[in-house]
Amino acid sequence: MWFCLIALLLYSGTVGAAPYVPENDAIVLERLPEQADPSLKTLKRMRAALRVNPSNLDVAVPVAKRAIEAARATGDPRFLGQAQAALAPWWTTIDPPVPALLLRATLKQSQHDFVGAIADLDRLIATAPAGAQARLTRATVLAVTGQYDKARRDCASLTTLASPLVVAACDAAPASLSGDAESAYHNLTQSLERPGEAPSLREWGETLAAEIAARRGDAIGAETHFRAAFALDPGDAYLRAAYADFLLDQGRSRDALPLVRDGTKNDSLLLRLALAEQELPDERAAFDRHRSELAARFEAARARGDSLHQREEARFRLAIENDARAALALARENWKVQREPADLRVLREAAHAAGDAAMIRMVDNWMATNRLHDVAFSSAREAKR
Repeated sequence: MWFCLIALLLYSGTVGAAPYVPENDAIVLERLPEQADPSLKTLKRMRAALRVNPSNLDVAVPVAKRAIEAARATGDPRFLGQAQAALAPWWTTIDPPVPALLLRATLKQSQHDFVGAIADLDRLIATAPAGAQARLTRATVLAVTGQYDKARRDCASLTTLASPLVVAACDAAPASLSGDAESAYHNLTQSLERPGEAPSLREWGETLAAEIAARRGDAIGAETHFRAAFALDPGDAYLRAAYADFLLDQGRSRDALPLVRDGTKNDSLLLRLALAEQELPDERAAFDRHRSELAARFEAARARGDSLHQREEARFRLAIENDARAALALARENWKVQREPADLRVLREAAHAAGDAAMIRMVDNWMATNRLHDVAFSSAREAKR
């Protein structure tokens, strides 16, 4: 959800996988779906203009912003590659212009280079303490890495710099993961009732509210928020995956199918599709195809040194391949990098399946220390007794 947040705010002016950056524009990997989306046609035209003068910051920054938005909307990492390519003249410089530095930090976050992202953001905030975007992005990285108190401090600093919904949503994510889920949900839903926010921000807020409600065990509330978000943007890849996860947890595999069936180019959506098909006897042939496709994609990612799909692959190895040891190894490595509820959940489930009592204790201690409550963990424990 955090990358979604950053891309939305960057693109409105107020947030995967490692991007592959081709050596030159003559290299064609696959045609992107410009014909189906006018905004992608615009991006293509903007990139053509940038090629004429690749060091023009005033052209490069809008290209990178729009590519990041396309990555958020589609879940396609190739757009992140386009964003990084647009920033190539400033990618390794020590002191790039502020707009390039902010976008570079955002892309580093998407690549799980959290140390590099924090370094860039610290520099930005020292230079311009009133910059809302830099503080929001740093809050993002801090929350993803489990540093909830620091994240909340950055969110609190946004009170006079951003809209009430942005402030409430920024705080709701770390607050809901560190013992304050009830108040976080209340503040967020109150902010969502206020008129005047952009539809993209409302969609983000509704999705976040849905996830918090689901962790609290409020299935009716979660569904209400998911539906509200879906009405605002039915094509959002993150939203579709999150909504599908909720339905899968509710035992509603058939209801999850329409959310993900046309998203098979997106690894996360393909995984949810296979998980749903696995539970439906009449979808067995499709499941077998998609299982093989996922295995091939994860193998290809390893071959090119891409470790950013570890959480998804761990879930695949555990829930589809029934390989608890492989799943645990992946989940353990993933946990070293990012610490969101989904990371914790796959780690605990893999540890349980592999019989690793020490890892189970570590997860339980983490949850107790951070006062994280998620009914999905309780449900999983009951199901496996």
